[in-house]
Amino acid sequence: MGDAALRWRERLATWAIPEHITAAVTESPWVMPTEVFARRADDYVAAPAGRSWERAAQALVPPGTVLDVGAGAGAASLPLAPRATDLIAVDSNASMLDALRERASRLGLTTRTILGRWPDVAADAPTADVVVCHHVFYNAPDLDAFAAALQEHARRRVVVELPVTHPMSPLNPLWKALHGIDRPTEPTVSDAVAVLREIGIAPHEERWPRPRRPEYGSFDDLVAVTRTRLCLPPDRSGELAQALIGLGVDPAHPRDLGSPGDELVTLWWDIR
Repeated sequence: MGDAALRWRERLATWAIPEHITAAVTESPWVMPTEVFARRADDYVAAPAGRSWERAAQALVPPGTVLDVGAGAGAASLPLAPRATDLIAVDSNASMLDALRERASRLGLTTRTILGRWPDVAADAPTADVVVCHHVFYNAPDLDAFAAALQEHARRRVVVELPVTHPMSPLNPLWKALHGIDRPTEPTVSDAVAVLREIGIAPHEERWPRPRRPEYGSFDDLVAVTRTRLCLPPDRSGELAQALIGLGVDPAHPRDLGSPGDELVTLWWDIR
């Protein structure tokens, strides 16, 4: 493991939640409800947009196969259906893959799903013309091996999307206010790029505004998900709701707090 990869692993490890906090609740703070991902996928299928979608679509001329790693319900890959001949979707959550298959069927897209974590199941996945991977890098402690497996499975292009900082960073003020603890600020996308360069990948990097999409059916849904992320008991929901409003969340249009600066980053590279 090179210096950049080791630094990434060490900084990511600092995001572990203190045991005395996780022990006080029964729900995992790292699991997102399938309906949130499904709502996101439906919205992106209805209105494809963003640099990541554009860069992947460019590489699907002529149409070709797509491999979606950490696919969730398909927000990264299903909007590519008009240019995709087949879809291979990898995810460690079976209910997410069920939601993706249902949506792919509606679009008439031939789909194969693989249950498991990448790159553990990489050997089970075929190569594809385009590999997409959205919002998974910060879940990959061995980012060098993870990214190398993405590259090995692409014939034309790899497209990765991630926020500038860890996706849980926007909750840091809430951790301080409601638990009295400071949370990490690293790693960042710059650390991810350093890992890619260390293994011989020179990605293009594009930053663009995060789309303001309705990912929650109600403000109560947002509060419930955020409460789980923060390892808070149900009886603190009202306190959390007021804290969210104080941070600028509009109860009439509930959405995640977003990344600092409200930016997303698309990293992409062609296979030579």
